Amino acid sequence: MAVGQFYLSCLVLGSLGSMCILLTIYWVQYWRGGFAWDGSVLMFNWHPVLMVAGMVVIYSAASLVYRLPRSWVGPKLPWKLLHAALHLMAFILTVLGLVAVFSFHNHNKITNLYSLHSWLGIATVFLFACQWFLGFAVFLLPWASMWLRSLLKPIHVFFGASILSLAIASVISGLNEKLFFSLKNDTNKYSSLPSEAVFANSLGMLVVVFGLLVLYILLASSWKRPEPGILTDRQPLLHAGE
Repeated sequence: MAVGQFYLSCLVLGSLGSMCILLTIYWVQYWRGGFAWDGSVLMFNWHPVLMVAGMVVIYSAASLVYRLPRSWVGPKLPWKLLHAALHLMAFILTVLGLVAVFSFHNHNKITNLYSLHSWLGIATVFLFACQWFLGFAVFLLPWASMWLRSLLKPIHVFFGASILSLAIASVISGLNEKLFFSLKNDTNKYSSLPSEAVFANSLGMLVVVFGLLVLYILLASSWKRPEPGILTDRQPLLHAGE
């Protein structure tokens, strides 16, 4: 597949990812009262924004680093560092998102980790932490042998895509749960599809579309980093797009 098509797809994904973050900010700013860091419900509003930004958008960007044709040639270490740094940024935002929701719950004496959304979300974050530390220890540090890296690489790739899928499921269930909790009075029921429900449902669908496109690029064999023996066959394609 032409390099130009790949970068066009990246441009589309970048636009969709930015829209996911901006529309989440707009939702909580316009319908949920904005942001604060004081234990109130306004502190909770950081949770969906940070989770969408960290666990979905920046996580996806980190996962796609090795699909960039520029990463197919030359030293691999700079791309490893970029991959690890973006994942670390995603993890930091995710932790801040967890701090926001746990602080809100504790401040208002709300039970933690009782819903399916919370179980799914905390399992996703746990797997993400394990994935990052495994990747850092085995694939970034120089001590691991090639046979160990070859053994763990398919597992690392599988869990990378699985964590993104779980993150999308967590976002969707979280949006749905928030709407059920917030839109429950007689004049503004979720079942009557008020404007906030339509907007948030559309946001959820946008996150799904974004995630599916990212997974497609991750799984498409034509966009995977070539193995060393195949690299020379793809180099003309890379130079053709320059």
